[in-house]
Amino acid sequence: MKIVVRVKLMPDAGQASALERTLSAANEAANRVSVVAFERFGLRARELPLRKLCYGELKAQGFGAQAAQHIIKRTVDAYTTLRANIRNGRLGGEGSPRRRKATSEPVRFRRYAAHTYDDRCLSWNYDAQTVSIWTLDGRMKNVRFACSPGALKQLVESRQGESDLVFRDGKWFVTATCEVPEAPQFAPKDWIGVDRGVVNLATTSDGDNYQGRRLDRYRRWQARKRAELQAKKTRSAKQLLHKRARREARHATYINHAVSKQVVVVAARTGRGIAVEELSGIRGRVTVPRDQRARLSSWPFHRLGQFLAYKARRAGVPFLEVDPAYTSQHCPRCGHTERANRPDRDTFRCRRCGLAGPADHVAGVNVRQRARSAWVFVNMPEPAPAKANG
Repeated sequence: MKIVVRVKLMPDAGQASALERTLSAANEAANRVSVVAFERFGLRARELPLRKLCYGELKAQGFGAQAAQHIIKRTVDAYTTLRANIRNGRLGGEGSPRRRKATSEPVRFRRYAAHTYDDRCLSWNYDAQTVSIWTLDGRMKNVRFACSPGALKQLVESRQGESDLVFRDGKWFVTATCEVPEAPQFAPKDWIGVDRGVVNLATTSDGDNYQGRRLDRYRRWQARKRAELQAKKTRSAKQLLHKRARREARHATYINHAVSKQVVVVAARTGRGIAVEELSGIRGRVTVPRDQRARLSSWPFHRLGQFLAYKARRAGVPFLEVDPAYTSQHCPRCGHTERANRPDRDTFRCRRCGLAGPADHVAGVNVRQRARSAWVFVNMPEPAPAKANG
């Protein structure tokens, strides 16, 4: 399986200037290629025809052969992603404003969007912790990088494929792709159902509850700080806002890593699989009051599901996504489903058999039961072919 390792580059002033010029020029060239692709092929851009149209021009502008190829490939990949988003409904239905805007103009690349490098354009010296990287000003050698000992070990053992040059908040990074082996997946003895929520980030069928109260409080504090700084409208306030830009997202990522790691460790130790609800598109299906919209939009359920999935794969733990319909209103004991079974957000009380408990725990139990049924169905042996008479 593929994972990424990010290292921080520490270029001197001259190296940073060359990197900035190269990244900006690469994205400007990608925008020109995107215009050609849109005018000639619409959203159906293909790499080989686009290469015939744009490769010579890119070479004439000073880009090396590999850099020119990557600019064209990035553009084609952007249109492929756009088509996939349209096909999956992520941009709304036919005629929706978002979809109409996305399909009426060429794909645009930000000035400092990440640019792809392969091993011909970027080489690593792990002992000296330096990289040699191609730029428009020539090959720059001995650009230092910093990372943790664990990340360096991961790079040495399993780095392969392409890397991305990233410029963010005045800092330079290289994101490298590593191919790590997956542990063989075991046959689960049972399943751990995980219910994801806003107040409780995750609640398992075992009754373990990972509360989101601290994260929610941290987000409210960050929102107040942003409002105070924005109200000042001074240069120093704007600098502080820029400095704090992604702090909240990094904190939420850390929390999700911690929660998913604990769930996977318990599953691996007990020989069980992990099951979650399939929640894609839930923000478009759910209507909430105005004062709750920011809270719902910042709900990190998708990232938590991604972390659970990839950590489970690395540990050999089976992972399933099940139908989320009525998991918080369905009684796991008698099967009765009714909205009145959940009189409030925190409580479940079956109107038929009287089963009561925390609503999120009951939802986790329902997820576990659906995973049991789904696993049996998936692993059901195929019927033997009928014998012909005579």
